[in-house]
Amino acid sequence: MVGSDRGRHGTREFFGLDDNARTRSGVTYMLEKSETRMSVCPELFMRRPVEAVSNYPRRLARRLAACAADCTEGKPVIAVLTPGIYNSAYFEHAFLADQMGAELVEGSDLRVVGGRVQMRTTGGYKPVDVIYRRVDDEFLDPLTFNPDSVLGVPGIMDVYRAGRITIANAPGTGVCDDKAIYSFMPEIVEFYTGEKPLLPNVETWRCAEEDSLKYVLDNLEELVVKEVHGSGGYGMLIGPKSSRAEVEAYAERIKANPGEFIAQPTLDLSTVPTLGPAAVVGRHADFRPYCLVGKQIRLVPGGLTRVALTEGSLVVNSSQGGGVKDTWVLQE
Repeated sequence: MVGSDRGRHGTREFFGLDDNARTRSGVTYMLEKSETRMSVCPELFMRRPVEAVSNYPRRLARRLAACAADCTEGKPVIAVLTPGIYNSAYFEHAFLADQMGAELVEGSDLRVVGGRVQMRTTGGYKPVDVIYRRVDDEFLDPLTFNPDSVLGVPGIMDVYRAGRITIANAPGTGVCDDKAIYSFMPEIVEFYTGEKPLLPNVETWRCAEEDSLKYVLDNLEELVVKEVHGSGGYGMLIGPKSSRAEVEAYAERIKANPGEFIAQPTLDLSTVPTLGPAAVVGRHADFRPYCLVGKQIRLVPGGLTRVALTEGSLVVNSSQGGGVKDTWVLQE
């Protein structure tokens, strides 16, 4: 399951912005927007049929069941592993578990018994075949990664290495989220497919490289700088929107650890009509399509359009006050 962010530079071409293969989120916004649209103005969409996205949870469940590693007793048992009710995406975890007919569990509900990952039930512990995890690698197994984690399951990585549990997405897929790796994606696409990518990437300077570092520091007031491992719009510097003191402070952070940062030009993201307090206004937006990967690769006929609700802002992340819009793909 992959969510890759795409944008448009003004009225010009579309391009790749970011990749999310670790704990991609936001699909529930897409589903809820679709349901709201059909309940508010169904007649509009009877005249112009729109591709349905409501079957996403069922398709996701089928993909997860198909990759069960060690299912010997009929239908695979699927569990959604959530960090818990205080996680900002908890509603999505609970919603998807309910729609898929899967179990919603926290780390404390699971333990390794007899070489299998098992979940606590009223009838005792029951084996789990597939874990759709919404917990980052670092917290997945305190015996392998962060020893202070209470969100994961001690010993789960031993079971995973033995091939007795499927974890989706697999540990390590977060390397695709690395913003330095992102800069190599055109070459990666060509290496594995023999073809040039259909969508270009945003020009990216890796501060780990001496020439790029010099360029970034010399032009910091004009660039967007991101932490290599950052997400959710946190830890960014948007040069044209920042004060001199903020730019200087960020420059010191880059100098102290250049390999932790990449920089990109400040893009004029395209705008969409948005209802403001007194009128319809233009706000910057990007688009996150969702892709289900298994024996077949299926792109969801819709996606999440993210909108920066603050005038002039380029930060569309919901964690930073961004909004969302329903996205329509018309039937042929």
